[in-house]
Amino acid sequence: MKPGHGEVLLAEGDIEVAAEEERLVEAFREQLDQGMWAAVPLTSHDGRRQAQMVKAFDEIPRDADRVIFFPRAAGGR
Repeated sequence: MKPGHGEVLLAEGDIEVAAEEERLVEAFREQLDQGMWAAVPLTSHDGRRQAQMVKAFDEIPRDADRVIFFPRAAGGR
């Protein structure tokens, strides 16, 4: 995370420790309940950066460093 780039740490922990994983799952669900979308940033072998959308905690790759939450787009019908 880079200070001043709009990132806010919501939770961190080790998914191999049951109590910490439970706290991470709770923080994940709380963000989704607030209407946020979740994505995991990925870098391909050729250096391209992209993101994988996730809708459940168990969809997050085990080796992911972070999950990014962002609001849904406003408008539309």
